[in-house]
Amino acid sequence: MIALSLAEIAAVVGGQTHDIPDPSVQVTGPVVRDSRDVVPGTLFAAFVGERVDGHDFAQAVVEAGAVAVLASRPVGVPAIVVEDVQTALGALARHVVRRLGATLVALTGSAGKTSTKDLIAQVLQSKAPTVFTPGSLNNEIGLPLTALSATEETRFLVLEMGARGIGHIRYLTDLTPPRIGLVLNVGTAHIGEFGGREQIARAKGELVEALPEDGAAILNADDPLVRAMASRTKAKVVLFGESAEADVRAENVRLTDSGQPAFRLHTPSGASDVTMRLYGEHHVSNALAAAAVAHELGLSAEEIATALSEAGSLSRWRMEVTERPDGVTIVNDAYNANPESMRAALRALAAMGKGRRTWAVLGKMAELGDEALAEHDAVGRLAVRLNVSKLVAVGGIEASWLQLGAYNEGSWGEESVHVSDAQAAVDLLRSELRPGDVVLVKASRSVGLESVAQALVETGAEGEVAAR
Repeated sequence: MIALSLAEIAAVVGGQTHDIPDPSVQVTGPVVRDSRDVVPGTLFAAFVGERVDGHDFAQAVVEAGAVAVLASRPVGVPAIVVEDVQTALGALARHVVRRLGATLVALTGSAGKTSTKDLIAQVLQSKAPTVFTPGSLNNEIGLPLTALSATEETRFLVLEMGARGIGHIRYLTDLTPPRIGLVLNVGTAHIGEFGGREQIARAKGELVEALPEDGAAILNADDPLVRAMASRTKAKVVLFGESAEADVRAENVRLTDSGQPAFRLHTPSGASDVTMRLYGEHHVSNALAAAAVAHELGLSAEEIATALSEAGSLSRWRMEVTERPDGVTIVNDAYNANPESMRAALRALAAMGKGRRTWAVLGKMAELGDEALAEHDAVGRLAVRLNVSKLVAVGGIEASWLQLGAYNEGSWGEESVHVSDAQAAVDLLRSELRPGDVVLVKASRSVGLESVAQALVETGAEGEVAAR
């Protein structure tokens, strides 16, 4: 964070100082909410969770080097006491962002946010110091913590914004007003909470409504609901996609033998070839979105193409590919799942597994509401249409819908199977995997299927699986 004294911070957040001998002492390190992340110069934000109360760690964090605690009650060590820690954190982020000279880029969408954010960050880092959301910490706590990690040297601040209802993104953009806003897509993720795709579009579009007249709205030309958001902003509109009308587009899209996308990138200032290190054709759209942002910020087509070709995955469990010593390939995409990302992952599996046996180990897609049965059935059917060798559906009723979809599409006999839990999936794979197989593991985060992928990765040279 930019250096601020405790007195300055207290004034910004409307707090009272307690047990602070010298209010002129500065916070020079990050603002953190996890006591394990404390370093000298830190401000520790004490949140009260369902299981843990951050106030209980006040003494320990100060002993570890924290300058003070941002708290909702006195804690016996240097503290700035406020009525609500989350509100105070947001106020501090708003103050710091306004003092920065950085260009703020915000992005949202139903699928691909984190992967695209990672691509944008890597492209912009090739040009100037860039701070970006770690993982998918894109809510009312994670976003201000990311913003507060920016310093005087930061030139680009890239923030992922999530939403679970109308008004959520509006709140986040009020804390950290963007100059460039990117909307990737409007899909069915969280449709059970929103009540329909039109409501999702209404929520996502709050991002472009927040842009200034001298800003830029980067919109997906291939998604009608996103493209329609052009009428909701005063900012310049830049379209990306495979449409001929897109300002930033891809031509000659193809997959390498290993399933990595390659294409000719076209921008208003030139064209250049891209061959990505990531897996799956769905990353073409993510790359075009990143390219549109970078072009708007002054990078040439050649600079963008080079950075995209060198970019890797920065976030865990998102198409994370591991080649085992025995020739089995594990694709851990278990961080989260929705119908769009599930279809993209299955297509990537099919491309990677040409000439090899392929396994789709799939679980529940959460928060689909009344669409849950139809969407799980459709994913099971798609696995069959893509000639996935075997579907392993893991879990309860939703998994049975996956398996039933595959069965009804024509996957008879042993080509699809329903198992009760992650351990049962590991046991099955232990007995049936053979060298050369490709295994995709994917489900919503709540299912915890990353344990299956991790167990398979731990296979020793003798082929034994050490299941956790």
